[in-house]
Amino acid sequence: MIANSGRESKSKIDKIEKTADCLTSRSGLSFIVRYIEKINIYPVLERYFGALRSSRKGIPVKELFKQILCFFTDGTSFHLTRFDELAKDAGYACTIETAPESMASSHQIKRFFNGFSFMRNYLFRRLLQELFSWRLNITRPAAIILDLDTMVMANDDASKREGVKPTYKKVKGFQPLLMKWQGYVIDAVFRGGSKHSNYSDTVIKMVKHIVKLIRKKCGHNVPIILKSDSGFYDRENYKAFEALGIGYIIGGRIYDDIREYAENSPGEKWITIEKENQEWEVLEFESRRDSWNKSRRAIFTRPLYEDRQQLFPFARPERIWYTNLGRGETIDELLADVGLSHYAGIQEIVDMAHERGADELVHREIKDFGAEQLPFKRFESNTAFFYMMLLSFNLVEAFKEDVSRDVIPQVCYATTFRRRFIDTAGKIVKSAGRTILKVTGSVWETLKVERLWKLANSPPVLS
Repeated sequence: MIANSGRESKSKIDKIEKTADCLTSRSGLSFIVRYIEKINIYPVLERYFGALRSSRKGIPVKELFKQILCFFTDGTSFHLTRFDELAKDAGYACTIETAPESMASSHQIKRFFNGFSFMRNYLFRRLLQELFSWRLNITRPAAIILDLDTMVMANDDASKREGVKPTYKKVKGFQPLLMKWQGYVIDAVFRGGSKHSNYSDTVIKMVKHIVKLIRKKCGHNVPIILKSDSGFYDRENYKAFEALGIGYIIGGRIYDDIREYAENSPGEKWITIEKENQEWEVLEFESRRDSWNKSRRAIFTRPLYEDRQQLFPFARPERIWYTNLGRGETIDELLADVGLSHYAGIQEIVDMAHERGADELVHREIKDFGAEQLPFKRFESNTAFFYMMLLSFNLVEAFKEDVSRDVIPQVCYATTFRRRFIDTAGKIVKSAGRTILKVTGSVWETLKVERLWKLANSPPVLS
């Protein structure tokens, strides 16, 4: 026991001192910074936003973007005063490859965001679409399945903001419209909270623009399927999507006549679909609402089980989906040409509809990555802040796919990614004219740092 006490005393800290060594607790940011530089995004940012720099004496736009992207990726705090804290941290500056005198203050960041107007903010949408084109060039999918939805950003606790209005979730905030593909946000419209899902003609314009972009990059024969919830249940949407030659699976509203038809349908018309310990009753029929000029394929579903627990008939949530798949339209021919004709089957349609739950998890990932409460009172400044958050989110998702997928699961929340990768300790030394980042042996082995550094320096380039 005495010997053990001696060993314990040698492990105790007797004194605390200050060090002049250049240390960092965010060494993982250096990989992100190098990756962002190597994908060649800075020339694109300069082309779109270079005019924001009003004087050569200020910090270059490239440098401001880099620091803001790192600010979101780090995620320690989303208060703009965080920039003042970072400006005093020499280790952080070295980690993101920035001279200490070029670190931006919170006042400089505020002036930068206040320089954005409605027209400049529109350029962010083009930037998101360029990133989408970049990922399409890499993956070349046989079919492209898109998801459309709105994301409520609660700002109840924030002081008055332009555009903050009551939302359908009974909180005051913003309600941007998002289009997603494989975990990326490929287009977005930042809107006030009072703008409902299908507000104005924004949806049709967005879909037309994205479809045009996809066909320009992947050819006119690539099948495109759009999924959304009942917030986009609208005759004009259906007509527009059918005219574009794309498929859709869109939630509908269950009216009394539909429920009555389902209740009176004999058992032989129903089929049962099972997947992962879940079981649904499914009824397929033709539905034509009063204002429609034609009938459409409707699929009515209700679960028999929930988490292996059988549900009573009165407790089974009912859903209906409208689709143009399997009706002999252009989309069916395109699917058949690439060997995906089974996508028009009822099993696949129900599966794709249920997978919308995973698509909606992207909203939770964005909120975990960034902030719901936006810092400015001016709508245009908050719009720029929101788009910058989406840009950072997409770049980190691309990094996870291109660089770190072998050491950290690609599908993980930002908190997990930050704790396991970004928040690693390092020491920065300068020797023989070189700057070297050193990490512990355990980090070196666990994260396969040497391989990650090679991948971060040779990613697919944004053309």
